[in-house]
Amino acid sequence: MVFGDRGTGKSTAARALATLLPPILAVKDCPYGCSKEDQARYPDGCGTGPLRKRAVPFVDLPLGATEDRVLGALDLERALRSGEKAFEPGLLAKAHRGFLYIDEINLLEDHLVDLLLDVAASGENVVEREGLSVRHPARFVLIGSGNPEEGELRPQLLDRFGLSVEVRTPADIDTRVEIMRRCARQEADPDGFAGEWSDEEDKVLRRIDRGRKRLAKVDVPDAMLTKAAELCMAVGADGLRGELTVMRAAKALAALEGAKTLAEKHLIAVAPSALRHRLRRDVLDETGSTARIERAIVEVFG
Repeated sequence: MVFGDRGTGKSTAARALATLLPPILAVKDCPYGCSKEDQARYPDGCGTGPLRKRAVPFVDLPLGATEDRVLGALDLERALRSGEKAFEPGLLAKAHRGFLYIDEINLLEDHLVDLLLDVAASGENVVEREGLSVRHPARFVLIGSGNPEEGELRPQLLDRFGLSVEVRTPADIDTRVEIMRRCARQEADPDGFAGEWSDEEDKVLRRIDRGRKRLAKVDVPDAMLTKAAELCMAVGADGLRGELTVMRAAKALAALEGAKTLAEKHLIAVAPSALRHRLRRDVLDETGSTARIERAIVEVFG
């Protein structure tokens, strides 16, 4: 979840994520981009085609999207042409194994929020309508951006986000001038500007790829599990998603850095992003959520 001021590049940063992940292996011609494991679980939907490389999906969900567009519905053109009932996959199907991005998510209609909550919890989309009965995988990374001043997000949906970041308008002249320079270069020569940063992107891609391969080998001592639980208790985070997110994010960071064992520094680094949006409002404490987490870090880790 990306909170921040208007015009600070939240959408641009979110959409750039699609180019920073290695390609995935998916069943050829599968409308859901299923993996080999999905193919075994959903043989009717995926078919028996071979695997091929494809880019990680990045799907925009418009605020005004209909339920049929999100979930999928009867393919009317095919039905009228041949009289055959066929399923036309929606945005959730296209986002499987990738990103589903919602700009201004705090303005999303409640009925769409309810749909997302159901699918995010199960990792599966079930459509029962117009004589159709379809079940297909829908596991995706949900990314939302918005300005808190324009409306708050429902707590049920906010809790589904693993990490959150806050974006503020730059307060120093040098940064603002450099942003203007880069925007001008990109507008004048998009291909040339992309070429300037291609080497840096390749470095990030290789680093992420190596980190993913190391992830399963990272050792997580019991002492770190205890510290994560103590930290979540200290900030008063509801439920257990806080601990789980802190541990998964810290383990991913350790793998990215090439560490063999999870350490306190990894927990401390991810704690603000993992817990900032999970805190209850305290009428007796007007300090921001980040400050409350920093106090808890000092209390737990010294």
